[in-house]
Amino acid sequence: MPGCFKKTLFALASVISFASFILIVVAMGTPKWMTGKILCKTGAELVNATDPELVKFIGEIYYGLFRGGKIRQCGLGGRRSKFSVFPHMVKKLNTGLHVMIIMFLCVAISFSLVSFGFCILNAIKVPYRAIKGPAGICLWNFLAGGFVALAVTGFMAAVKLHRLTERIANFRENVFQFVILEEQFEDCFWICVAGAAAHAVNLLLIAISCINFPKIKTKTEEANVTAEDIMY
Repeated sequence: MPGCFKKTLFALASVISFASFILIVVAMGTPKWMTGKILCKTGAELVNATDPELVKFIGEIYYGLFRGGKIRQCGLGGRRSKFSVFPHMVKKLNTGLHVMIIMFLCVAISFSLVSFGFCILNAIKVPYRAIKGPAGICLWNFLAGGFVALAVTGFMAAVKLHRLTERIANFRENVFQFVILEEQFEDCFWICVAGAAAHAVNLLLIAISCINFPKIKTKTEEANVTAEDIMY
């Protein structure tokens, strides 16, 4: 049986693993990974809008991995619309990269659950096989955190290098062209980053659990040992 200190660490690690699982699932299902402001360039050029008048042509956009929405401002008031990435829009995006991001997160979810199970196992008993012990937990946490990091990096690359926001803003726009004025990562994106950070914390906890701390003897124990030494 593991000691009380190790039990506490493994129990805490199991809670963190499950929390990471919840964070990733919630982040994947929410539609606000990115938000931004979009300018209806075509409308502004048609009326030769000056700076004060450009406000009438500035709309908003938000999106996640599966869906999103935008407000089109082309001089005649705002028009709200929602969209789904699958099955049509993904063809206009970098399909391979987008699907890879989702797959990375799904794999990370699986490893988070494996880590959760192994932490519970180690809190209850000392496993015979090393892969089921602290070494295995470190492996699963490293893989889970690594796949989340890859997904986050891939999404950032899609936004910054492949102009993801601009592509989504101009999807099925035959008349008007939109340009991106500003864009920023939202809470759901940072929730996903927190999921990766949680696995890094788990690695630290497991490393601490492997340290053999010296046992502190009480005065009574010291006295008993001394008495036995004198007798023998």
